[in-house]
Amino acid sequence: MAEDADRESDPQHHDERCGRRPKGRNHDEKGLQGSPSIIRAMSEAHQEAVAPASLDELGAGLGGAGYLASEPATLVSFLAYKLGKPVLVEGPAGVGKTELAKALSRYGERRLVRLQCYEGLDEAKALYEWNYRKQLLRIQTEAAGTSWDDVQEDIFSPAFLMERPLMAAISAKDPVVLLIDEIDKTDQEFEAMLLEVLSDFQISIPELGVVEARTRPLVILTSNNTRELTEALKRRCLYLWLDYPEIERELEIVSLHVPELPETISRRLIEVVHMVRGLDLKKPPSIAESIDWARALIVLGAEDIDKAVFERTMSIIVKHRTDLDVVAERVGVRLAEDVLGRAESR
Repeated sequence: MAEDADRESDPQHHDERCGRRPKGRNHDEKGLQGSPSIIRAMSEAHQEAVAPASLDELGAGLGGAGYLASEPATLVSFLAYKLGKPVLVEGPAGVGKTELAKALSRYGERRLVRLQCYEGLDEAKALYEWNYRKQLLRIQTEAAGTSWDDVQEDIFSPAFLMERPLMAAISAKDPVVLLIDEIDKTDQEFEAMLLEVLSDFQISIPELGVVEARTRPLVILTSNNTRELTEALKRRCLYLWLDYPEIERELEIVSLHVPELPETISRRLIEVVHMVRGLDLKKPPSIAESIDWARALIVLGAEDIDKAVFERTMSIIVKHRTDLDVVAERVGVRLAEDVLGRAESR
């Protein structure tokens, strides 16, 4: 899933992190929400967080992190830094949505906290859950004669709380990049739960109160557009649509990652990939698969992409059995005709 953060520190440290007074003192939710120490910590964190000074600086920084961002991607990422708003990135699978979050993490030297979404994902796996085994052990070892109120006060303390990705991002001491990947695989109930996190950067825990962010994470949500997301979620986010790049742009991307491949073969590779994407397939090749194919051609010492080379290696970019037949028939024939045409022109 992502950095799970089942960390357990001393109770007093956890009390302070969650805005909760140490055991033995009276506390209420109002005190938690208005804690001056929390507000001061967030203010200091915002001053320390590094943000790009310009669009050009961010674009160059992402390029240095191995991601050639389009102008819209650079602009939306820049605004996310400056406005502190989450970014919803939609588009087909394999166009670089997840890689954008990873590149922002590398560029900003921020830890990446990833929540991989799936059908049936609930709060316990996304936010937090209580360590029931540890709580039971604590109850069993409690000295005789101790009142239930004292035990309850103890076992529902942060020392017994297991952080999941959203809680880990909110409670992190240093700014992080929070990647909520494939949000469209969850349901509307899960989206509703996210609203508090994305609007106020806080999480409400009935037994403890409100945990407010110590630093504001840079939040990236990705969606393969398999279902319509709620308007409430979209209103809280900046929006970016990513599609498969044009030939020249994808050639730049492949050349960045596989510079040893001759430009003539790289261009031929990208042209073939675009031919394959033009077919009615279950899964078109992703940008990452284009890069993998380029690396495979280097390993095999291929000097051109003819029909024979393509048929031997097309499983690198085509991953469904029915798609293999369609691609072999249509693209393979075109490659054979191209080779024949080049031979006749000599």
